[in-house]
This record gives sequence, C-alpha cells and structure tokens, in this order.
Amino acid sequence: MNRPDDDFEPLWVAGFMSGTSLDAVDAALIRTDGLKVQDFGPVAERKFSPGERSVLKAAVDAARAWNWQGRRPDTAFAAAIHVLTDAHLEAWQNLVQGWAGPPIALAGVHGQTVLHRRPASGRKGATLQILDAPAVQSGFGVPLIHDFRSADVEAGGEGAPLAPAYHAALMDRLGEDHTVFLNLGGVANITARQDSGGLVAFDTGPANGPIDEWVSQSGHGTHDKDGAIAASGRVDEALLSSLLEHPYFQAPPPKSLDRYDFTASLVDALGLEDGAATLTAFSAHSVAKGLDWLDRKPRRIIACGGGRHNPTLMAMLADALKCQLKTAEQAGLRGDSIEAEAFAFLAVRAMRGLDISWPETTGIPAPMTGGRRLVQGHK
Repeated sequence: MNRPDDDFEPLWVAGFMSGTSLDAVDAALIRTDGLKVQDFGPVAERKFSPGERSVLKAAVDAARAWNWQGRRPDTAFAAAIHVLTDAHLEAWQNLVQGWAGPPIALAGVHGQTVLHRRPASGRKGATLQILDAPAVQSGFGVPLIHDFRSADVEAGGEGAPLAPAYHAALMDRLGEDHTVFLNLGGVANITARQDSGGLVAFDTGPANGPIDEWVSQSGHGTHDKDGAIAASGRVDEALLSSLLEHPYFQAPPPKSLDRYDFTASLVDALGLEDGAATLTAFSAHSVAKGLDWLDRKPRRIIACGGGRHNPTLMAMLADALKCQLKTAEQAGLRGDSIEAEAFAFLAVRAMRGLDISWPETTGIPAPMTGGRRLVQGHK
C-alpha cells in the first residue's frame, strides 16, 4: 500500500454497504486517515421490508435478463433506486442520531450491485452498482464518494474484492500475522498477506447466496436461520465432489464472482434439508480450496459477514479448514459492520488519491485508486 506523508489529519467518516443478500443497508462511523483506523464510532442498520426486498430482487432479475444486451431495464432500476435512496437516508439518520463528536467529514457509499461479470478471454469485465448518488449526497449534507469499482474494471481488473485495503488496516491494528480475513456474504472472499508483505484477495466461491435462495424458494423464510435446515439434512457427498470440480476453482486468483454464478439450482434434485446441507458444505469446502492458492498457510481465519451467524456453516468451515477459525467478535471487531467500515476507509483513501486495488487483489495491471466524488450534488 502506498505510503504518503503521514501528516494527514484523521477524519470521522461514514460508510454504507447494501449487500447482495438484499437484507439491509449497514452504516458505520470510523476515524481514519486512510492508512490506519484510529477509532470506531456508532453503527446503524436499516433493514429492507419484504416489499422493498421484492423491488430490489426485481431489479437484480431484470439486470440478469438484460446482461448488458439490448435495452437497459431502467424502470426496474428506478424503482430499486427509490428504495435505496430512502433506506440510505434513514440509515444516515440512525447513524448520526445522538452523535456528539466532531463533524462527519465524508461518506463512502457502495450502492447496490445488480450485475457483475468478470473479465474473460480478452474481454473486459463489467459491474453495475445502482444508486442515486446526488440525492444521497444531498440528504447527507457531506461530500460523498461512490462508484468504487468502475475504474478498476475499465482498467482490466475484476472490480472485486475491494475490502482488502481495510482488512489489512485491521490486521495492523490487531497485530495479527498469518491471518486471513474471510467475508461470508452472498459470495465468500478472502484477504491474506503474502510472504512479500503484499496483499492477495479473491472470491473463493459461494457463501450465503445459494443457501438463502434455496430456503426462500422453498417458502421457509429468507435464509436458513441458525443453520437449522442444513443441520437436519445430509450432505450428498457425490454431488459435493462434482460441484468442487467446477472450472472456477481451478482458475488462479485474482478472480471474482457474481452472486448468481452459483445458484440454488445446483441441488434441485435434492430435498429441502439435504439441499441446504449440501449447499452449506459446498460453501465451506470452496473456502478451503481457496486457501490452497495462498503462498503461506494461515494460522487463523477471522470470519465476518452474515454467514458467521450460521452455526452449521461455521462448523463445516471449522472441520474443512486446517487452522483456527474465529468470528470477528471473538477478534474484537464488529462483524456486521466491517464492510460498511471498509467503504468509509476506502472513501478517505480515494479522496487522498491512494490505491484501493492492486494487481494481486483485482488483477489490474498496476495499483490504482478509484471512486467518484460528489460535493453539493456536483461531480
């Protein structure tokens, strides 16, 4: 990570993340200079209602059907953007309510990913996060940085993952060596330090996405609460072995996934419980396969993201991994807020012109910054 003069005054910065699980907008406040994390402020969450989730899911479905071919589904996107704007403004209010500290200087907002395609066969990748950034910035009343992925993709990179810069700062703060950060969202991704001291990061495979989809389409809620459905089923070992032969796992990093590159249809031949068990095992074992690409094996893994709340997934991970597995909370971190914190951190780095992605994290030719800044509704 590039290291400019360290005389930059740390700022209180808000970060916002709405993930592919379509469950909520997470918000967090941290104090940072873009190199280190000096302090942590409040966090907030604004959950999506079932109706709002349906609107967002319709936008994702429309984006997948479009796939950058033909007429862009702007009507579906507009409805989703309206939901996202309201949710972000409410998350902001929840975050700053009662805040008595110094003024918040900046916000970093990720937006909602509705479509992502990795580069392949000489073709650049593509990624789309929808957001009415001017409306959000106007409502916040502070400068805002958004659109963190597009520059990376345009430069030939994967555009994901982007949290490694923040994971590295947390490693430094914790004094953790030989540690891997594992994010269990819709997709699983890891961040590790190489022997050279540089970062390596990539999506290992699915995490919660196919499990949530399987449970939802079966009419049993939005996710496998406490991993209970998977715990009552049996893993189809033959199917699991076949799934782990997918070409994605044979491809070297850096590499990235769209949430729907692996779907619930993988276990269509199974019943509810066995399907949930097999998808959960698939997520765990694909993480274990991902670790094989690292040039040094971790002593411990810190799990963040929603998947750490699934005891069955965590038990399967602990069984599949050959090192200590800790939750973010066990490491003294705020597991539900790390991604929101990451975009606060990245906003400061982007404002300072610091790198936010590297060849070893997204496959770009050279380290680069990213993000677009809005002040009072102007670029």
